[in-house]
Amino acid sequence: MATIKEIAELAGVSRGTVDRVLNNRGSVSPQTARKVLDIAKALRYRPNRAGIVLAAQKRNLKIGVILFDNGNPFFDEVLQGVESKAQELADYNCSVSVTRVGFDPAAQLAAMDSLVQDGANGIILTPCNDPLIRDKINELSARGIPVITTNTDIENSDRLAYVGCDFYRSGETAAGLMHLIAVPPIRAGIITGSSRVLCHTDRIAGFRDRIRSHYPDIRILDMKENSDDEVESYANTLAMLKVHPDLNALYFAAGGVYGGCRAVLASGRTDITIISCDKVPTTREMLLNGVINATICQQPAVQGSLPLELLFTYLATGEKPAHEHNHTIIDIRIRENV
Repeated sequence: MATIKEIAELAGVSRGTVDRVLNNRGSVSPQTARKVLDIAKALRYRPNRAGIVLAAQKRNLKIGVILFDNGNPFFDEVLQGVESKAQELADYNCSVSVTRVGFDPAAQLAAMDSLVQDGANGIILTPCNDPLIRDKINELSARGIPVITTNTDIENSDRLAYVGCDFYRSGETAAGLMHLIAVPPIRAGIITGSSRVLCHTDRIAGFRDRIRSHYPDIRILDMKENSDDEVESYANTLAMLKVHPDLNALYFAAGGVYGGCRAVLASGRTDITIISCDKVPTTREMLLNGVINATICQQPAVQGSLPLELLFTYLATGEKPAHEHNHTIIDIRIRENV
């Protein structure tokens, strides 16, 4: 087995430099880091994991978690996953702090800066899909503070990995379900959360593209945003139903499902096929009552626990996640299996 001493001799650097590169701590030039990593890979270097984890205990690692806070109970389940894994990591002197913010890039930036000032070694983030957030992730990565995105990703960033649903495929699945369940001719409306959130736009892109390529019997009449807010969702859904009396199918591509379903009930319409996302308690209630026909789930607890596991492993051992995209299961639920 190759040793740090052998890698240092071949790279022409000190053992301390090799240690900093392999364990992702301290400042090393990109060229030197690349050279050390290439030699380590060629020699099939494997760290003494037990020893490194013991060393991590002495470092008192800090991980910050930033989740959306917009009234969507889905994130309560994500938080349960975070808290469960945080209890495990406490045995390794790794502390985890959680911050909740809305769909607000400025608030996310402030939260990230605050975590760094408090000494966070890495950050887990549900990012707004905004250039300012992307630039901040890239800045932190260059400073040796890795970021893993969870639940929703961000385009063109240097984040270490993503954990969450394949939302484009989820949107395609929603189109397929609507085709199977709704009565043609299908006239559909979309109620989504925010165009600032990549998972919401990816779902809609998958939904639209699948309709265009496979289901010409479905025609999309309208789309409205609700910021994952139940009151806003109620008002927007009710308005959509009034403007489009021929609408007979709805796709809820984000939160606010309960408010939207209450609007359908208030309208007196009983002919509307509803496809939603997730199975928070109020969505489950509407599914059991026959208001929702099917809902597409995405393992929220895994989205809380797995990013922490991946980030701790990277900080403790320098081992990068095996996969850049760590997709959770697309899980279809109907009244009989909810």
